[in-house]
Amino acid sequence: MKVKGEGWRKWARLKPDWLTLVLFGLIAYVWFRPPAWVSDENRTAPAIKATSLDGRPIPLEQWRGKVVLVNFWATWCPYCRHEMPAMERFYRDYRAQGFEILALSQDDAPEPVRRFMEKEGYHFPAAMAEAGQADSLGGASRLPTSFLIDRQGRVRYKISGQVHYARLENLVKPLLAEK
Repeated sequence: MKVKGEGWRKWARLKPDWLTLVLFGLIAYVWFRPPAWVSDENRTAPAIKATSLDGRPIPLEQWRGKVVLVNFWATWCPYCRHEMPAMERFYRDYRAQGFEILALSQDDAPEPVRRFMEKEGYHFPAAMAEAGQADSLGGASRLPTSFLIDRQGRVRYKISGQVHYARLENLVKPLLAEK
């Protein structure tokens, strides 16, 4: 006959070993600090023109003199959705210092993108990506992919993977300091 609570005592005796704890720690680290490949670039940014979700033209040249993050993403991409709160926070913290974001969605239609941006409370400009835009910047073979453009209009970095606040600080702050 089983004594009530006997099954719980079996589970209570299980203690994770150090390897299990390291594995869980690594999983948590990758979730909150996801890997990304950052490559140094140094070429003139192409003349990209986008149309905002509310129909306004957004020529990239309008931000000459600012540091611009051009981000290729989609609402169906979980990694894209995971990076966006950090992008919004960074945008709010550094916009006054000359930082801008242009989020180019790879979705099929603008309405889901508009609803997503409104629901989540993102304030940086978003538009639908057009054919050839990613290729003209250096190619986006996966989502998310971002390009950092300096004040002189040069593509300085390509980030294949998620951005997070600390990564943006490390890459953007030196570009903001350049005159």
